[in-house]
Amino acid sequence: MQDGKNVILYVDDDPDYRYAMRQLLEANDIEMVEAGDGEEGLRAYKSSDPDLIILDLMMEEVDSGVNLLRSLRAEGNTAPVYLLSSVGDTMAMTMDPAELGFIGIFQKPIDNDRLLSVIRSRLR
Repeated sequence: MQDGKNVILYVDDDPDYRYAMRQLLEANDIEMVEAGDGEEGLRAYKSSDPDLIILDLMMEEVDSGVNLLRSLRAEGNTAPVYLLSSVGDTMAMTMDPAELGFIGIFQKPIDNDRLLSVIRSRLR
C-alpha cells in the first residue's frame, strides 16, 4: 500500500495494455506499478511491495510470465499473482492455474468489470 492506496504490479510487454490498465486502475483509486518485461518486473516488485500482481504470460519469451512468477517466489512474494493471457479462457478450462502457482487467470482482452471485482475481493 502506498499513500493509503492498494498497489498492483502489472507486467506486460504491450504498452497499449499497460496504458489501458493504468487508466482503469487509477480511475478506481488503485496505484499501478508497471513493467514491460520479466527482468523489469522483478526490479519493480522489489521497489514497490505490491498488494497484487498481474503478469502477462507471453512477453519477450513464451513462458516469461511463469518464469517471473518463479523469481517472485524465490524473493518471498506473498501477494496474490494472476496470469493474463490471450489464451486465458482456454487455459482456465484445461488446467488449474494453481498448478503453475497463479491465483487465477484473466483473458485478454480484459473484462474490466470482472477484473475490478476480483481485485476488490482480493484486496479487502
